[in-house]
Amino acid sequence: MSRTLPPLNSLKAFEAAAECASFTLAAQRLCVTQSAVSRQVKLLEEQLGVPLFQRGSGHLRLTDAGRRLQPVLRQSFDRIAWTVRGLQEPDAIPHLRLNAPPTFANRWLIPRLGRLKSLHPDLELSLTTRADDDLVGDENLDAAIRFGTGEWSDAEVVHLMQESHIAVCAPKLRGSRRRDALDLNHQVLLHVLWGEDRFHTWDHWLSAAGIEGVKTSGGIAFDLLELAIHAAVNAVGVTIADRHMVARELDRGELVSWLDVEVTGHRSYWLATRPHQVESANLKLFRQWLAQEIEDPPVGL
Repeated sequence: MSRTLPPLNSLKAFEAAAECASFTLAAQRLCVTQSAVSRQVKLLEEQLGVPLFQRGSGHLRLTDAGRRLQPVLRQSFDRIAWTVRGLQEPDAIPHLRLNAPPTFANRWLIPRLGRLKSLHPDLELSLTTRADDDLVGDENLDAAIRFGTGEWSDAEVVHLMQESHIAVCAPKLRGSRRRDALDLNHQVLLHVLWGEDRFHTWDHWLSAAGIEGVKTSGGIAFDLLELAIHAAVNAVGVTIADRHMVARELDRGELVSWLDVEVTGHRSYWLATRPHQVESANLKLFRQWLAQEIEDPPVGL
């Protein structure tokens, strides 16, 4: 099948400029002049018949067309580089070893792994869900996804996504009744443990909702958010969960929001690597794929 494609130099210039948000920085990356990058991008825009950047104020912003094209080129160039490396180094195994929190792995990462494998079929991924990833001590581990405030002295971290808390329950628990403090005091509140204590997500959510008089000391506490969500689906009670972690249940109608109140959490998910670790091609590819999935999540996940 014949392919009609723009010149490779134009595609490379656009991909670099989109990644750097600057013609000057893209030129440094490609070891060419700034005017050469600008000219190649202009040629590409003329050939496609659409603008790819909004230019002004010393920086570049992608247009809708540019946002559609960038991830496709990035993934394509990564696959080419990966394949070439495999030909040059046939003994190099494209293996990535990752540790992630169990709820994040089960609810966010695993449903997306099919997309990762379809884009990068040669990648071998090993996934563990240990509470302590031992990133410094375990040399076989390439990276870890961690949950917290980002303050770890033993790792360099990249922010992935912030928690966004909502109160959820099974539809039959919510019903059509008025939902206030009296209602919640007649429900079982489901909590998540943090060591010997509980996360204070119920207190934060109730404060944001302007609801007073709810007794949060009782209920049932679990060591994993996964278990609290499972209990909520089974109508055991009401829990506070990160919206990212219950998206499928909300879409399917297995869970509903108790109230239309959403609160930004105090913790986030982070990609952690060892300090001064040289980023492998596999890790770079995975990091870029993660960013794309978070920025532009697929429908139904």
